[in-house]
Amino acid sequence: MTATGAATGLAARTKEVDPAGVDLVAFAGDDGVLFERDGYGLAGRGVALRAPAADAAAVLAAIDADDEVRRPGTGPVAFGALPFRPDAAGEAVVPAVIVGRARDGTAWRTVVGDAAPPHAPAPVRRRPPDDFRLTAARPHDEWLEVIAEAVAAIRAGRLRKVVLAREVTVEANRPVLPLDVMARLRALYPSCMLFSVDGFVGASPELLVSRRGDAVRSQPMAGTIPRSGDPDVDARLAAALLASGKDRHEHAMVVDAVAAALRPHCSSLDVPAEPSIVPLRNVSHLGTVVSGRLDGAGPSALDLAFLLHPTPAVGGTPTGAALAYIAEAEGLDRGRYAGPVGWMDARGDGEWAVGVRSAELDGNRARLFAGVGVVADSDPELELAETQLKLQALLAAVVRP
Repeated sequence: MTATGAATGLAARTKEVDPAGVDLVAFAGDDGVLFERDGYGLAGRGVALRAPAADAAAVLAAIDADDEVRRPGTGPVAFGALPFRPDAAGEAVVPAVIVGRARDGTAWRTVVGDAAPPHAPAPVRRRPPDDFRLTAARPHDEWLEVIAEAVAAIRAGRLRKVVLAREVTVEANRPVLPLDVMARLRALYPSCMLFSVDGFVGASPELLVSRRGDAVRSQPMAGTIPRSGDPDVDARLAAALLASGKDRHEHAMVVDAVAAALRPHCSSLDVPAEPSIVPLRNVSHLGTVVSGRLDGAGPSALDLAFLLHPTPAVGGTPTGAALAYIAEAEGLDRGRYAGPVGWMDARGDGEWAVGVRSAELDGNRARLFAGVGVVADSDPELELAETQLKLQALLAAVVRP
């Protein structure tokens, strides 16, 4: 039976609920799905069906929806954490029970299928690990050589920018628990987009794309500087980032690519001339909010994610040359790292983050990733330091001796 055929005959019922009792991280637990920012978003448990991500719109459309709330995220919703490689097949999951919470105080619960339980079961609490071993996939000296070679390739004209990632593996004495990791990430990075889908967890600061009706929004980021915790020092660091020709050049490549991809589908598009500083707990980024109005019905949120991915923020430019160079030089399988992660409802509304500041959890093992954008004047030592800063986000949530 096709995925669409499996959805035929399913019904989804959405009712408004009291927001006071809605904790999305707790609802998702260790085996559910989650997409949350500042305590708002969606969480799901159980599986109504799974389908190829490319079939998500058709699958959702085949589910009969009784929706008394009717807003983005209500009715049946497909969640996905998609591979970095654009030619790799991704999968979407429609949970059996979905809970949502919006900024205006509205909360809701959707049940998909007659067999869905009336309430999500309480997660079974297990002892978290307390002994860890960290291993970098590549020694520092070897990785510095990789960056130096990329700089040489860029200066030789093979490409303009390439994003290269490092991997660190954490081996624990007991399974790493997604619920614990997400609770820590929420405490550390509440303004980031928290996600947990089939063992892929993280706290991304970078919005790939959101769609609400005809409103479309993206916030590409490129350019990073550490934060000190001292407001005066951080102000000077932020000013230096804004004044950095290298970082501004790298950032402009990403913004230009996002705007060029969205513009043919928009009746209007606002692209600020200057980036702004996006401060996080331990780093600040250059970010630009690109917003517009879709022309007519426009592509769905997932179609827009496919259209934009991979941006130069995670791949490089030109795209084909950068992806070929990554496959040749990076020396790891990114899996879902830096791929689109998010959700879409049956109306085509949804939100997709760039799957960075992320980890793949598999029992006692966690694979953590961090990448840097390499351009002609990149300094390998500084790029190594940047990966170490970025890795802190997940290390602080996974490694708790």
